[in-house]
Amino acid sequence: MIRWRDPRVPPAAAAAAGAAAFAAALLTESPALVTGAVAGGIAALVAAASLLIASVKQAATHRPTAMGARWMGGGAIIWTAGVALRPFTESFVDSFADMFMLLGTVITASGALVAADRRFPARAALRQLTDAYLCTASLFLIGWMVALRHVYAETADAAVFTLVMLPPLVGLLVTFAVIPSVLTSRSSSWLLSLAGVGVLATMTVAGMSAAVARLMDAEPQLWGVMLAPVAFLLLAAVPWGPRVKQASRPAVGHAVAIVPLALVAVAAGTLLVHQAGGRTGAPVTGVVVVGVSVVLLLLVRLFVVSAANVRLRSLVKLSERQLKELAESTGDVVFTCDYEGVVREIGAGVEVTYGYGPQELVGGSIFDYIHPEDVPGIQVAMRAMNLAEDNAAPGACLIACRVRAADGTWRPTESVATRHAGGEDLMLVTTRDVSDEEALRNQVAHLTFHDGVTGLPNRAYFEERTREVLSGRTASPGTANVAVIFLDLDGFTSVNDSVGHASGDYLLGQAARRLRGAVRADDTLARWGGDEFAVLVETGGDAQIAVDLAERLVRAVSQEPFRVADRDVALTASVGVAFTEDDVSAGDLMRNADVAMARSKELGGRRVEVFAAQMHADVIRRLELAADLQRALIEQQFAIEYQPVVDLATSRVTAVEALVRWWRGSVFVPPEQFLGAAEDTGLIVPLSEWILREACREVAAWRASSWDIGLSLNLSARQIMAPRFVETVEEALTESGLPASVLTLEVIEEMLVEDAEETIKRLSELRALGVRLAIDDFGTGYASLAFLRQLPVDMIKIDPSFVSGLGKDDTLTLLTRTIVRLGHDLGLIVVAEGIERPEQLELLKQMGCTRGQGFLVARPMAARGVDSLMRTSLTV
Repeated sequence: MIRWRDPRVPPAAAAAAGAAAFAAALLTESPALVTGAVAGGIAALVAAASLLIASVKQAATHRPTAMGARWMGGGAIIWTAGVALRPFTESFVDSFADMFMLLGTVITASGALVAADRRFPARAALRQLTDAYLCTASLFLIGWMVALRHVYAETADAAVFTLVMLPPLVGLLVTFAVIPSVLTSRSSSWLLSLAGVGVLATMTVAGMSAAVARLMDAEPQLWGVMLAPVAFLLLAAVPWGPRVKQASRPAVGHAVAIVPLALVAVAAGTLLVHQAGGRTGAPVTGVVVVGVSVVLLLLVRLFVVSAANVRLRSLVKLSERQLKELAESTGDVVFTCDYEGVVREIGAGVEVTYGYGPQELVGGSIFDYIHPEDVPGIQVAMRAMNLAEDNAAPGACLIACRVRAADGTWRPTESVATRHAGGEDLMLVTTRDVSDEEALRNQVAHLTFHDGVTGLPNRAYFEERTREVLSGRTASPGTANVAVIFLDLDGFTSVNDSVGHASGDYLLGQAARRLRGAVRADDTLARWGGDEFAVLVETGGDAQIAVDLAERLVRAVSQEPFRVADRDVALTASVGVAFTEDDVSAGDLMRNADVAMARSKELGGRRVEVFAAQMHADVIRRLELAADLQRALIEQQFAIEYQPVVDLATSRVTAVEALVRWWRGSVFVPPEQFLGAAEDTGLIVPLSEWILREACREVAAWRASSWDIGLSLNLSARQIMAPRFVETVEEALTESGLPASVLTLEVIEEMLVEDAEETIKRLSELRALGVRLAIDDFGTGYASLAFLRQLPVDMIKIDPSFVSGLGKDDTLTLLTRTIVRLGHDLGLIVVAEGIERPEQLELLKQMGCTRGQGFLVARPMAARGVDSLMRTSLTV
């Protein structure tokens, strides 16, 4: 029963009465109310404890969950306080109990929002509050029509009715304000916020039930009293259950916004039905105000929605126009067609790209303009899109085909077809003309497999073609024999050096045309690289076909000079041929042809060499020798022997020539077997530098013992062209203390011919240091006498081939005599090499040759032998 304080009773008396009633309250209230209060308080405290513990554990992992649980736990505690105060019937206590319960409801709702992790702009928050009010007012009007008007009639006091019904209605308003945010939440704590909404709903229903019971002065229903405890217990269990991932829950979306309008419609319908029933009576002012506010807010919401709809329509039209302008500006053709290929609509860009007017194509079939070979594939793709099980999916299809333009040409195109979003059974197709890209791809492919200078296939193409032919031969053994021919232009390097690389490229183009004219139509001719060409020949079992072709290639190159830079350039070719065998791969076959070509070049060029297994073995030996040379240089396996140079008249030793020796373990390696490899690999440079430093140090030590003796050293071409050659000689002389005039450096005539200008420049720098120069193997015919004028030479050494013929060959004897006289006339020292017989020595003395060396005079000896010779005698 509702008890209100009598205004005639003083406040102190009322407080005393309330205190007196505090002790007897539990005895006077109904069992249902007491049971509900106790159960609700215990359940709320359990929920509060569970939520607060969960908030502590979740603080580090998920902040929204922790904060939401903390707020909802606080709301449960405050609501429990209100439930504890509810059994007391004094009016001021009733007011405090309702305030506590209402505050607990608001805080619980705030916790549900925090757990949902939703943030809104002010406009969205205002819209949700408006919708919540519409929902609350609509349910109130429905409840008024069904039952509340009878309750109001029995109460007959508007203030009492309003005061009692206000807390549950505020709770209902708060619940409706929270529901949209929770249902559209994407947070992992969605279940916790949803449980909070459930608690709000049950608290509201329980509050409404209790309010009606209080107004009707009746016992509260047990089901209404027990709703809140059950909801709080469920809320206590939620934090300890599994966390729901975003993708595992249904997406409610914005469909929740329909709920307020539906409720308003129900409320309005109920009012209309009531009015149509013809019932009369004095209208209740509060109810009229609520009804009018619902209608006005509904009109405002409809106006806002209509304005937003107009704005959205304008934005859609603007987007469509911008999309069409964008598509046309990119050069793409955009059109729609059905799954039979009939064009429904097409953009104006088709006239610019393909020359057709849009009206010509609308209503026609796209297959009339697609290349017949491409039509079946496109039809299959379109049927697959049309028969897809999930027609709501935005399936897309990529199509590449050729389209006929208005001028009759076929244009390569790339298209993207998607289902039309308008709901019709149509496809939206975007087509791009890729003619320029296709031409660029073809150009790139051509450049990838062709040489830019000669226009021939390049090395990559030749290797791929060779593998292809050999794989076909492996699949059908015995069907055809295959040969590979390698060709190198002899002397091409001098062309680049003399007339420049541009003219060299022009010469390569001429050579390519000659070679193309010499090969058969089904042979593969390619530029291998540099001045090398390769030919793949299918001989059909006749090996002579490949040999004859190789000889034709040699004649094609050398039959007449090439015209380059207004001058004639005569070139020859070195050619190697290799035939396939059953166990030879494509890589080995090309390697064998390259080895045979290198062998042809070693033998002087302008010839054809057929690969033999021995050639490859020689290459392997040279590689192994080069590796052993490098190891020997590191491990100091080399030694120096000195061959005396004597005065032929007195037999007195005037100098020694330093000669390198290599002992590979206990095996002696002759110089002619490793000096060539050292020259080819460049190891001759560090080796010669070591010889120079050691020999200078040794001879300087002998000269310190009062022995007037000179030193001769042979120079290699690589050594002379080394970047710091002159500085190296100067450093060796400085370190050893050997006078520069004592050192004689020998060069062969061939070195004066190759790169003569640079060689003479380097030798002149040596001559400026005071070092003496000698021409070794003089008379072999490489150098002209003009070099003796350009280069200040001190000595010439007669080649052993002339000395060996003395007394046997009159021509060689005459040539030797001429060289000796020439040297005397030029004021040069003449040294004869290779003296092995006494008659040779006597003839040289008669000719006036002053110095000589050879096995008859003195054999090469180690430094110990030279020391012994110095201690015993200075003559041999």
